[in-house]
Amino acid sequence: MITNLKARLKPANGFAHLLKVGLVVLLPIIVFVLVRINFVQLAIIIIILSKWRMFAVRPRYWPANIRANAIDIIVGVSFLIFMVQSGSMAWQLVWMLAYGVWLLIVKPSSNVLMVSIQAGIGQLLGLMALFLAWPSAPLAGLVLGSGGICYLAARHYFDSFDEPYSKFLSYLWGYFGAALTWVLAHWLLFYGVIAQPTLLLLVLGYGLGALYYLDHRDRLSTLLKREFIFIMVAVVIVVLAFSHWGNKIV
Repeated sequence: MITNLKARLKPANGFAHLLKVGLVVLLPIIVFVLVRINFVQLAIIIIILSKWRMFAVRPRYWPANIRANAIDIIVGVSFLIFMVQSGSMAWQLVWMLAYGVWLLIVKPSSNVLMVSIQAGIGQLLGLMALFLAWPSAPLAGLVLGSGGICYLAARHYFDSFDEPYSKFLSYLWGYFGAALTWVLAHWLLFYGVIAQPTLLLLVLGYGLGALYYLDHRDRLSTLLKREFIFIMVAVVIVVLAFSHWGNKIV
């Protein structure tokens, strides 16, 4: 009888697991409600407090825990910003459901492919939210924000491969994201809701990430490498050549 009770309390298949799922489902709902009643700052605090286990260890481990959970926080705050920026309750519900899918399906996965997808989603949503919420910010703010998001996404990505140069490559990508933003933010263009720096970093980041992933899996042929590089270069040329350079929506 005691054995059966312990089995039911195991997080994988018992009451504790159901309680955990319930709390996870509750978070997007709470964020949605707080946005509806215009308590946005409190919603941000709730998202951060949901990661309280980052600090349930000795302080010397806090930086590593914060870095490991940064993508989850970026995604949560991004969905919050999307809810605030949405003009209708229907779209806010869509973002709430998308946040729930992230928390229940995408975030818990730990295999290399899913962690890579997590990093890509975190960078995309983080950059989208940054430029949507802060389009007229000082240039330094946009540069630091873009660089930080790119660095954290790259670190999340490379750590799943046990890459020995993970820190260096992450700093390199963060610097590239910051430098690209510094150049393009002088003429900040939007394609719908996606800013030009976000689009270019999306294309280049996903392309380079896919090349690294395929090479790590020994599935990268010379032809495939050329195709990826051609597509990335072609997209960048098209975006830059056909943009209307000025502060306006395209």
